[in-house]
Amino acid sequence: MTENLDDAVAVFNQVRPRLMGIAYRMLGSHAEAEDLVQEVWMRWQAADRGTVDSPAAYLSTAVTRLAINASQSARARRETYIGPWLPEPVDTSADPYLGAEHGEALSFAMLLVLERLSPTERAAYILREAFDFPYGELATMLETTPAAVRQLVSRARKRIRAERRTEVTGAEQRKLLTAFIAAAREGDLAGLERLLATDAISYSDGNGARQVSKFPVVGRDRVAKFHRAFASHFWRGVRVELGEANGGWSAMLYRDGVLFAVCVVTVSPSGIREVMWQLNGAKLTAVA
Repeated sequence: MTENLDDAVAVFNQVRPRLMGIAYRMLGSHAEAEDLVQEVWMRWQAADRGTVDSPAAYLSTAVTRLAINASQSARARRETYIGPWLPEPVDTSADPYLGAEHGEALSFAMLLVLERLSPTERAAYILREAFDFPYGELATMLETTPAAVRQLVSRARKRIRAERRTEVTGAEQRKLLTAFIAAAREGDLAGLERLLATDAISYSDGNGARQVSKFPVVGRDRVAKFHRAFASHFWRGVRVELGEANGGWSAMLYRDGVLFAVCVVTVSPSGIREVMWQLNGAKLTAVA
């Protein structure tokens, strides 16, 4: 017998954290992830739910396939994006959907690496590493064989190992982020150079906004000089709060009570390796 709508709502809400977690990791956009989850809900309402043996598997499969398609079109759109593209930061301390089950594949740095995988590789890696789906179930979800899924996950792991370095998290990341913000605010060139790794790189996502760098800044000296150069005008009237974004510490910058920037750093044993500035106001709604 087909379930009534109240039952459908209860089942969907139970699985929704997983759906949101999958969609956000696939797209790097909280707004687009919400749209996908809403589309899955519409499909769930219209489905013959009485014939579904596992609602969790059915709904997870639906959001995964939608996310793969959305990733392909998003990649085409990003070819016209002005300057570096960074994910939308999300407050994982306030949004249980994204922190659900595992915090894997959630940091800014990891999401950027995942962007360089094919959509199917990304889906296989996320579903396996962040949500522990068995290979047999993944094969059904991705419409392939368990052996092919193992190859997809293996290739993704190799790519990620090749591109990601050992990261320092927790208290040390917070300490260096705080010190970096203080040095940048003061225009302290020597202080910035002490904090940065030799191969440091700074990304600024503004999608063509005025006074936002359209190119990554590479190398300790250049990154330090870059941040010193705009210290005198950028920080005027700015209030900084530390918060949690994507499972790590972030600096939230406010001017006249309005959040206008989020800064996240990736810390290696040799210092800050990546400085990531999200300055695109349209991408700050999930943490504002």
